[in-house]
Amino acid sequence: MLIWYYTLSTFISMNILQIIPGSGGSFYCGNCLRDDKFHLAMKKQGHEVTKLPMYLPLFSDEHDLNEIPVFYGAISIYLKQLYPVFRHAPAWMDRLLNSGPMLKLAAGMAGSTNAKGLEEMTVSMLMGEEGKQKEELNRMVSWMAEYLKPDVIHLSNALLLGLAPKLKKEFPNAILVCSLQDEDVWVDAMKDSFRDKIWALMSTKAEYLDAFIAVSNFYAEVSLEKMNIPKEKVFINHLGVDPNEYTYATPHTKDRNIGYISRMCEGNGFDIIVDAFIELKKDTACQDVKLIVTGGSTGDDKPLLKQVRQKLKEERLLEQVEFHEDFNGEGRHEFFKKVKLISVPVRNGEAFGLYLLESMASGVPVVQPNLGAFAEIIEKSKGGIIYENNTSEELALTLKELLNNENKIQELAASGRKAVEKEFNIYTKTDYLINIYEQLLAKN
Repeated sequence: MLIWYYTLSTFISMNILQIIPGSGGSFYCGNCLRDDKFHLAMKKQGHEVTKLPMYLPLFSDEHDLNEIPVFYGAISIYLKQLYPVFRHAPAWMDRLLNSGPMLKLAAGMAGSTNAKGLEEMTVSMLMGEEGKQKEELNRMVSWMAEYLKPDVIHLSNALLLGLAPKLKKEFPNAILVCSLQDEDVWVDAMKDSFRDKIWALMSTKAEYLDAFIAVSNFYAEVSLEKMNIPKEKVFINHLGVDPNEYTYATPHTKDRNIGYISRMCEGNGFDIIVDAFIELKKDTACQDVKLIVTGGSTGDDKPLLKQVRQKLKEERLLEQVEFHEDFNGEGRHEFFKKVKLISVPVRNGEAFGLYLLESMASGVPVVQPNLGAFAEIIEKSKGGIIYENNTSEELALTLKELLNNENKIQELAASGRKAVEKEFNIYTKTDYLINIYEQLLAKN
């Protein structure tokens, strides 16, 4: 298990650039929220921090963009990858394809956030200056050179490592850092013929990085196994939220509602929690329980959503499930006010899951399978419980037992909130991150 010990140093204002692929706001994007929360915390601490979006806007209302363009616009790079003629398209066409309305359309399209079918583009992006998006890389770096003088360039994930050689060459005095979170979910979903090649490319490009920041001990070990990264370059910084942004509501004031907050897709176990709810409702003692779901979806998820609605209709439970549409900002806080527990039974686990902290900050205990980093986070927070087998039957049984133990729910809720205030506070986690930046800059 990797642990990074540090001492806080004298405050030095930095110019920090975050390069972040956006989701367009069509679904709950934990990585987008992670970067946004660090962005806001660093700015409050007096640092100059700029978010540079790639592919899609970060959020649906585009509050994060200001006058900063979206580079590598999703539609433009997709067309250029498939059809060489688009690589010589006039500038006005690129501007049209990268316009807000077009990118919003792309955010909801099938495949825009799906690894399958994008293997060749992923390889090309990781090839950087040798890839088919070379002109876009040059455009982005030219814009950075004109408008920014970063001390720190922080890549949101390792799939962006194709940018690293060019960035290192153009900004030799800046340190280059990369977050590590759930790259395996994307890469391992690809065809076998591409998977090893992509991991090898990421390992090669990793040589240009000064450091990697893993979001959990679990995922640090995954990354070291998948990529050829020197162990001394990998640091661990758990995620955090600002507890003051969340209203703590004691569970005994709420109805016995179960919540789900994540993209409504098979990978995140949306069908598992629906099946668990159907199983739960067979118990006459659970007739008051409702399921409230939020988190959005993409075009790829439409068949599953249709199937789920049909199943609920056949079970005469459709009216017992609320689809809470607004998962951004205040809408997300309203969701937490409605639920007593949440569960996101991700099929293969996750590197973290920011919704865990958002739930705990709101006084909502979490119920998660023993996969990925879930056990690590729940053990540290004491804000939820773990169940062993990620099946709908096991989840239904676990939820029922907890719903019938009000004292346990109160205990978990109080522990979770306390952990967010002390162990998973975004300002503490930002201090960790800034200190890593400072130590790397001192060596540069």
